Amino acid sequence: MEADFWDSRYDTDEFIYGTDPNDFVVSVAGDVPGGPVLCLAEGEGRNAAFFAQRGHRVTAVDASTVGLAKAVRLATARGVVVTTQVADLGSYTIEPGFWSAIVATWAHLPPELRRRVHRQAVAGLRPGGVFILEAYTPGQLALGTGGPRDRQLLMTLEALRSELTGLEFLVGRECERDVSEGSAHKGRSSVVQVCARRGNLAAASPQRGRD
Repeated sequence: MEADFWDSRYDTDEFIYGTDPNDFVVSVAGDVPGGPVLCLAEGEGRNAAFFAQRGHRVTAVDASTVGLAKAVRLATARGVVVTTQVADLGSYTIEPGFWSAIVATWAHLPPELRRRVHRQAVAGLRPGGVFILEAYTPGQLALGTGGPRDRQLLMTLEALRSELTGLEFLVGRECERDVSEGSAHKGRSSVVQVCARRGNLAAASPQRGRD
């Protein structure tokens, strides 16, 4: 969606997706080795602030200037620093071999762009780095508790396994779960969850902390 849409949606004092990190992200954070973390389509910054509090150097990318301003505000309130970059993922390039984790929650992109971003994400990880994703599946259309209404923007585990070729899947599942994230995501939801690692774990063992 266009940046203007998200600027308008985020233009409220409320953090519409809440200020707590995504539940799945929290559950797999222990698999993230020390080093820099990239949060894609990060919006208001809740995951970015979470990783910064864990000692990581974090970059949050989003097309919305308004959303990222709130991300800075949230990080400041938590006593941490998050670097923000206003960019459309259609033109953003992920730095190869640099990131200890790349995080994308609810980043629903057109299929061709999604495949390109995911290829870049695989290449962007350091050895031992992990890619973390949660998104809605086509089953979400019947539940109607959030997410896009366009089936093409929704994801399946089968497609993600193909798009993330080269990564070892530590977690890969489709499930229904109750989502409670601010006012925008509430209710029973059909989701796909992925935590996948680039090879050579010995080069970067999971740890809480710094670059």
